[in-house]
Amino acid sequence: QVQLVESGGGLVQPGGSLRLSCAASGRTFSNYAMGWFRQASAKEREFVAAINWNGRSTSYANSVKGRFTISRDNAKNTVYLQMNSLRPEDTAVYYCATGPKAWITTDYKYWGQGTQVTVSS
Repeated sequence: QVQLVESGGGLVQPGGSLRLSCAASGRTFSNYAMGWFRQASAKEREFVAAINWNGRSTSYANSVKGRFTISRDNAKNTVYLQMNSLRPEDTAVYYCATGPKAWITTDYKYWGQGTQVTVSS
């Protein structure tokens, strides 16, 4: 069993930055890929970014490529999402997720509760 807790969300002006964190419990964290997803109001949840178990492979949605960076620290059981040049359309609840077979958009078994990111002037 893996438990995930996101933090770092908030209100930021367009063009600003935020760094989200996702703290994981469980000894298997370092063996699993991790992903970030988001869900805006009245929209379906969408993939944002993923990182493999050792951090050497990453994948991004086209909408965030070049602005967001996913990273992980297995010693701290934490994955991060650095978000720069934020836009109003980035406003959403952001979720981290993982699972033994997870990669990019599929097979995520464990999900956090989400953290709200609002981009507005």
